[in-house]
Amino acid sequence: MATTNDLKNGLVLNIDGQLWTVVEFQHVKPGKGPAFVRTKLKAVMSGKVVDKTFNAGLKVETATVDKRDMQYLYRDGDSWVFMDVSTYEQTYIPDAVISDNRKWLLENQNAIVATHEGVPLFIELPASVELMITYTEPGLQGDRSTGGTKPATLETGAEIAVPLFIENNTKVKVDTRDGSYLGRIN
Repeated sequence: MATTNDLKNGLVLNIDGQLWTVVEFQHVKPGKGPAFVRTKLKAVMSGKVVDKTFNAGLKVETATVDKRDMQYLYRDGDSWVFMDVSTYEQTYIPDAVISDNRKWLLENQNAIVATHEGVPLFIELPASVELMITYTEPGLQGDRSTGGTKPATLETGAEIAVPLFIENNTKVKVDTRDGSYLGRIN
């Protein structure tokens, strides 16, 4: 148990039997009336985001979430196989838990896997990954780095927008949060 004063981003709460992650929180002390905490919560299993307000000092139930460094090994049907880097135990994570992160996952890549009572909840990837461009249209003479963008397909199958001068078989750095191009790797 914790109070609303202990809320912080990333904390997982157990509200009415469902797990919710705190995305944002704000302590509000109006001039008139009692203080309260305004939060934005994301359902761990469904990804639904809701706004919820708590009275200041209210007790909230926290969930025990175990976060471990794991390495993605391979895909097995509808599951993704990860290995705990400290114990070498393999864990099968369902497709639904991986969700949009599949666009950035390569074999032997590390990620943080969060579990609650042995059930995988979500994975956290690094802020950026380095991936190879497998296909993009050729640039034209006169294309500049400050020009426009063109679509490019990465080795994972994801598609991102890259500057016009980028060519096939170029390694690029991609932001895993929004899929934006961050630069090329030499």
